Amino acid sequence: MTKRLSIVALFLAMAVTFSSCGVMFGGSRYEAKIVAKDRPNADIYVNGEKIGRGTATGIYHRNQPLKVELKEDGCETTAKTYDKSFRTGNFILSVISWGLLGIIVDLATGASYKPDHRHDPSIKKVSDKTYQFEVASPCTKK
Repeated sequence: MTKRLSIVALFLAMAVTFSSCGVMFGGSRYEAKIVAKDRPNADIYVNGEKIGRGTATGIYHRNQPLKVELKEDGCETTAKTYDKSFRTGNFILSVISWGLLGIIVDLATGASYKPDHRHDPSIKKVSDKTYQFEVASPCTKK
């Protein structure tokens, strides 16, 4: 019984230790809804992978930029890279609540970052875990 209790206590301690504000509230990934604003027939590629046409949704790592391409027959390919920004609010909470360990966990998992919606009006924050990216690109003939 003591051995079992020790194992349970160890798992609980690990769960508390390896959590931080960024991981708990935002996670290391986010949901992105990509909208080809002026081109409903455009194929949407994110980081080189086709994810849909016109409007598509996917889950992406917070610590990496999002590279979106719109491809459509007869039109020029449109490419846009959405940068990440640092989540200062969660960083401050991690310092206060978990100290250095919280900062390390947030940085290692990527939870310290978010899409740069404050500096890019084409990104809309829906929630801490959901963002919408509007790619405005009228069809320019090849």
